[in-house]
Amino acid sequence: MKDIASLDLGGSFHGSLLGMVLDAGLMVKFVLLILLIFSVVSWAIIFLKYKYYRKIKKENDEFNSDYMRSSKLSDVHLAAKKYKSSTMAEVFRVGYEELTKINKPLKESEYAGDEISLSSLDNVERSLNKASNTEMTKLESALGFLATTGSASPFIGLFGTVWGIMDTFKGIGARGSATLAVVAPGISEALIATAAGLAAAIPAVIFYNYFLNKSKTMVQEMDNFAAEFLNIVERYFVRK
Repeated sequence: MKDIASLDLGGSFHGSLLGMVLDAGLMVKFVLLILLIFSVVSWAIIFLKYKYYRKIKKENDEFNSDYMRSSKLSDVHLAAKKYKSSTMAEVFRVGYEELTKINKPLKESEYAGDEISLSSLDNVERSLNKASNTEMTKLESALGFLATTGSASPFIGLFGTVWGIMDTFKGIGARGSATLAVVAPGISEALIATAAGLAAAIPAVIFYNYFLNKSKTMVQEMDNFAAEFLNIVERYFVRK
């Protein structure tokens, strides 16, 4: 009869993380590969989104400063062209261009110019809403992957762990009883999948909530700016 210590229930135990990964079963390795892909893509999204949001915040602040200093919409429009990433500048550009289509040429003296009808004001409002929705879509793009990683990765890791433990106990059942020293390596290698799932999920959840909060703040700023722009148009351009 073979000695119980010679049973292959989890491979040789190296003690190191890399060694346990190398000794893990094929299914556990496949699960770890999937989680690695999730993690790498998530971190790429996190870095790109963080840089993107910072640039938007910076340009929004600069555009808002130019907007507050200007007394003519045409001057604000020229300034808005400088800020390619600013959400507020894009909303203004769309609204101003719609206004000029309705009222050509748009003559201004401290905003005052030719008058437009209330129905034309509705066109401007729809254009502003469309621009805001477009910018919101850009802000929230790729956040769905972070949400998916945060919700699915722990379960994927748990699947790998369950599969690894099943393999370990299957070996025990086929060969008879085994000591903890023999069983522990196989179980520890299986648990790596759960740890990897949590390692992929935790940063994804944290930054998903962070970016979602930032997005909501920027969308609210766009809505407030659009409302202010409509007030200016109604005050100075709408026919009473």
